[in-house]
Amino acid sequence: MPPAHVWRDWLLVAAVAALTVADILVRDEPVWRLLAAAYGVVVVLSLLWRRSKPLTSVALGVGVLLLVDLGSVIAGSRPFYPFAGAAVVVLVYSLFRWGTGRQVVIGAAVVLGEWTLSTASDFSGPTDAAGGIAVLLFAATLGLALRYRRIAHTQQLENVRLHERELLARELHDTVAHHVSAIAIQAQAGAYVADGAPAAAQALATIEAEAVRTLTEMRAIVDSLRQGDPPGPAGVRHALGDIDDLANEDPTRGPRIEVERCGDLDDLSPALAASLYRVAQESITNARRHARHPTCIHVRLFGDSDTVLLTVSDDGARVSASSHAPGYGLTGMAERVTLLGGHVQAGPRSDQGWVVEAVIPRRKVRA
Repeated sequence: MPPAHVWRDWLLVAAVAALTVADILVRDEPVWRLLAAAYGVVVVLSLLWRRSKPLTSVALGVGVLLLVDLGSVIAGSRPFYPFAGAAVVVLVYSLFRWGTGRQVVIGAAVVLGEWTLSTASDFSGPTDAAGGIAVLLFAATLGLALRYRRIAHTQQLENVRLHERELLARELHDTVAHHVSAIAIQAQAGAYVADGAPAAAQALATIEAEAVRTLTEMRAIVDSLRQGDPPGPAGVRHALGDIDDLANEDPTRGPRIEVERCGDLDDLSPALAASLYRVAQESITNARRHARHPTCIHVRLFGDSDTVLLTVSDDGARVSASSHAPGYGLTGMAERVTLLGGHVQAGPRSDQGWVVEAVIPRRKVRA
């Protein structure tokens, strides 16, 4: 997306204003003075729109000249050459720099029509005619050259990102997945040995199940990184209903988990549902690790027509905010929610325990 305005635009506007004033001062006829002033205003507007609306800018800056020249031919008067017409070169450059293919074709036809009419109505020799078209071609070529240079630069950056994704996928597969596989194998072996100890066997079975689930998600992440696609439904993208599974996990792992749903939670986008699940999962994990003697972790989901509110709180002993140094878990949650236009707050509750609150719009807010 090109910038709306930069300092060069205001410099061009000042130059056009100066040329227009000079044009008004040197002309004798009041009609031509008024026409020069009006055309100067048109060119200023065209220059300010040249990035966001390149075809409109050409239609104004060049189309007005085309109509005036056509009127001059019909009236039999001499052609009108305003000083501000020099800005046509900038408009042609902008058309080929930022215009779409269709806009370039239409705009080029307008420019070529004005050049043809101007040359035919006031032909001063092939040298001047060739010089005029050469200047226009130079502006168009420069616009195309910078356009494709930007495209090549963008493609180069994309190739670098893809290469980094492949390296990350390889590291995940060769290190993390390898060690998690070893954990699952050891848990299986331990469960066989601890056949006579139900509690130990249950704990080892839980470790094995978590390791297997982690491996499944890890492989989906690796596939996603290698292919450059977001995780699909069969991969690591969770639905909102998966939050209930967090409450049904082994109660021996820690405090009980309660999930409360209220409001409108239908028709949530897959990205929003997946983010809510990840924030709830990370918040529950943090509560299990860091809360002081909690007995319950409460997960509350509330949705209205505009936003979804996720609150995860525990009833552990009261702690101060300084005792919880921000870790990668909170940073990851904040980044995930921010991408969807929301925000996350985390801190101690007024009575006891800790609370994480995430507010996410149902539809991403555009900047």
